[in-house]
Amino acid sequence: MTTTTEDTEVASPARTEGPSLLQRLSVRPEIGAALGALLVFVFFSIVTDRFLSPLGIATWLDDASTLGIMAVAVALLMIGGEFDLSAGVMTASTALVTALLAVHAGWNVWFALLASLVFALTVGAFNGWVVMRTGLPSFIVTLGTFLALQGLNLGVTRLVTGTVQVSGVRAAAGYESAGWVFAATLNIGDARIQASVVWWIVLTAIASIILVRTRFGNWIFAVGGSLPSARAVGVPADRTKILLFMGTAFAGWVVGSCNILRFASVQANQGVGLELHYIIAAVVGGCLLTGGFGSAIGAAIGALIFGMARQGIVFARWDSDWFMLFLGVLLLAAVLVNNRFQNRAERVRR
Repeated sequence: MTTTTEDTEVASPARTEGPSLLQRLSVRPEIGAALGALLVFVFFSIVTDRFLSPLGIATWLDDASTLGIMAVAVALLMIGGEFDLSAGVMTASTALVTALLAVHAGWNVWFALLASLVFALTVGAFNGWVVMRTGLPSFIVTLGTFLALQGLNLGVTRLVTGTVQVSGVRAAAGYESAGWVFAATLNIGDARIQASVVWWIVLTAIASIILVRTRFGNWIFAVGGSLPSARAVGVPADRTKILLFMGTAFAGWVVGSCNILRFASVQANQGVGLELHYIIAAVVGGCLLTGGFGSAIGAAIGALIFGMARQGIVFARWDSDWFMLFLGVLLLAAVLVNNRFQNRAERVRR
């Protein structure tokens, strides 16, 4: 008995094709932010010539860098399902610890930096421990930490210096070498690229690798998506979330170190209010407020949009009040786009 070609074709199993490259790209969390960044870039490139000048590029990269360092760490924490409202004031707290020890206690700057790092990591671990131990919302816990750190910053600084400012770090031992690490400038033509830009790029790359290439990255998505389910499959949820809080504290230390060594002075109320900007940048970059979805690269792009828009408005000689309108519209648009991308991503995975 012979088998016809038609019979063979009918009997062969149907081939199922996976999602195309375009479909896979369209569900990436950072795609919306990348398109938004492109639009902002093109818009201000047309509106003002200064935007694409070497000085202009260096300016908006500098503006975005410290915001981007924090936004990347906050994004990882948000993917893990938590918030840190003390992230902004932490940048001032770490800078103040470094400055007070270096200027008023006579410490070498490197030892002062190490002490401020230990302080930051301790506060971050405390935040994570309290959240996981008590089950309280991280919004409430870190709001309490925010208020405590703000009061500590003002009280200790005024007690030691009689003012709300610490300066004079340039005269401390170890400033030159520490300044090279955290506050050096790289001259590329007429552009002066700050060390914070390098820190931003490096930390974004590290965070992205951790998020998509490591077991810990899988744990972050798991605890943010469903904490009970993550625990049921053996994910060390407590350790994961505590480390994420420590990550935002570390980012605050990096930003605080860059600021104090670059400007050689710090105000006790510095950084207050910026925590909302970090969250907005992370949301613009693709993070959901409900956790379990987001991208470190997207958060970095969200910060880049901030820097380009804020400096573009200055270059165009517009009233800076328009920036707040831009933030509000950007946040609402990002939330709508991110929800759509998440729904599409779930359909593609099926």
